[in-house]
Amino acid sequence: MTLPRRATLALPFLSLIGPASAQEAFPNRPVRIVVAFTAGGTTDIIARLVGQHLSEKWGQPVVIDNRPGAGGNIGADHVVKSPPDGYTLLVGSVGPLAVNVSLYKNMPYDPRRDMAPITLLAGVPNVLIVRPDFPAKNVAELVAEAKRRPGQLSYASTGSGTSSHLSGVLMDQMAGTTTVHVPYRGAVALNDMLSGRVDFMFATIPSVIEQIRSGRFRAIAVSSTTRSRSLPDVPTMVEEGFPGFDASSWFGMVAPARTPAAIINRIAEDTHAVLRNPQVERQMIDQGADPVGNGPEAFAAYIASEVERWSGIVRAAGASAD
Repeated sequence: MTLPRRATLALPFLSLIGPASAQEAFPNRPVRIVVAFTAGGTTDIIARLVGQHLSEKWGQPVVIDNRPGAGGNIGADHVVKSPPDGYTLLVGSVGPLAVNVSLYKNMPYDPRRDMAPITLLAGVPNVLIVRPDFPAKNVAELVAEAKRRPGQLSYASTGSGTSSHLSGVLMDQMAGTTTVHVPYRGAVALNDMLSGRVDFMFATIPSVIEQIRSGRFRAIAVSSTTRSRSLPDVPTMVEEGFPGFDASSWFGMVAPARTPAAIINRIAEDTHAVLRNPQVERQMIDQGADPVGNGPEAFAAYIASEVERWSGIVRAAGASAD
């Protein structure tokens, strides 16, 4: 995943914001941010942090509404069918915003047509983890172990077609190994990792960063093309001999299509102010996310490019959620 640099926070799109009256009119009542996943996950953590500071900035409640299911499609579909007035927003991950359109045969929405992008909030690499007692201490040793025992090593994921799953697919494709994918829902995957039922996992950094810090898991690589600011000592898969390996997650904010541009730009401006807050930036990095921020047009282009990129990965993996 190649993310825009933080310099993109100060973009000329802010000059497109409508007249002062349009800015003053929004928001004048509570704003709801839908999270298409369960409480406590990475998407939820980011949404609650940003939502808290937007509430303080707006002087209005920002309510987090968790609507999990179908890989994020249920919550996302609810938002795209909501009134396009800025009062119902979605904080979504790469799944419902870019991957699922290739993964599900009967999608209820098209992220490129039915959503109004606001801003890319954060990039979150996956981190390749093993148990402390696992014989492989780096990626080369993991690959060697997988080749020594073809079809015997297994890896957990947070579901078929997720970046967690597709990271494992890419490793097998590029390394010439054969490992067994075991999809999970929720924290059961980490419990089975610790018990030895599965051997390794590409997990989002926020979901395992405390276990890495406490020594319960060993981090041996991250799935982004550059090192994570949250785990700066952990090498990338590229550094470990996988040129071009890029299978990370990211999180962004969108509204229903046809939401007025003045409202979209007002939300983007205020969200960027939140992301520039040093306290928020430090909290996000400590929790495993790398804050970004960009303009609506740039985020729309990024979503379109990610839809195309992930469609190729899904086809190569033969993955399907139907």
